[in-house]
Amino acid sequence: MLGDTKVIIITNANNGLGYFMGRALLNDGYKVALIDLSVKNIKKLKSKYSSQLLYYKCDVKKDNEINGTVKDILNKWGRVDVLVNNAALAIFKTFEEKDINDTIKEFETNYFGYIRMIKAIIPQMKKQRKGVIHNVSSAVGITGFKGIYGYVSTKGGIESLTKTLSMELEPYNIQVSLMHPPLMNTKSARPLGIPVKVMENPEIVGNKLAKKIFSKKHIISPDIKTTIFLRISYLFSYRIGRFLSNATDKEKRNRDENSHK
Repeated sequence: MLGDTKVIIITNANNGLGYFMGRALLNDGYKVALIDLSVKNIKKLKSKYSSQLLYYKCDVKKDNEINGTVKDILNKWGRVDVLVNNAALAIFKTFEEKDINDTIKEFETNYFGYIRMIKAIIPQMKKQRKGVIHNVSSAVGITGFKGIYGYVSTKGGIESLTKTLSMELEPYNIQVSLMHPPLMNTKSARPLGIPVKVMENPEIVGNKLAKKIFSKKHIISPDIKTTIFLRISYLFSYRIGRFLSNATDKEKRNRDENSHK
């Protein structure tokens, strides 16, 4: 087995990117702890990967649940080599339509949920003098996107948080990176209104990112196409944000018109 001494934690792992990345890492021989509010799909992996897999029903908005989960992982496996922060909540409403409490929920999950997980595993990584933290971000956190200002704001915060922690934790040999998947065809992304044909398959993306789990890059993407798009997005953030939002609005109008014909 390739990595039977390495321990990897992934949040939001019952579906989509987190699930497929976790499954690929299990298949490569790593010990993987998968965390989510629901573990229905994760449970199905246990029979095949009985000694490699731990799974936890855990709410990243609650310190006691996170601390208890990390403590149990350390009791059983003794170390944490990689944390993949992937928890995400997006509420699809415009700024004026949205209650501020909805935005607070998004920050509690997407921003403070990441912080809670990092705080829980840092003492062990410092003790080991080694560790990797990947914070999953999104291009919309760079460019902006209409109708999801809360989610976009949390991802913008994650961009800055990651850059800052990479400097603060470098003396302890703890690497902190941004992990940037492309837009994927997942349940949470479909309300954006972007055509399914331009969305990527989360299984393929998860498999590719699993192969880069120990990458030393500050920004990690699954392929060259995503890397190029990210570079353009960082350089021309306003233009790309407007282009994506306008293209999505046009697609929605076309669908509405076709549905009434």
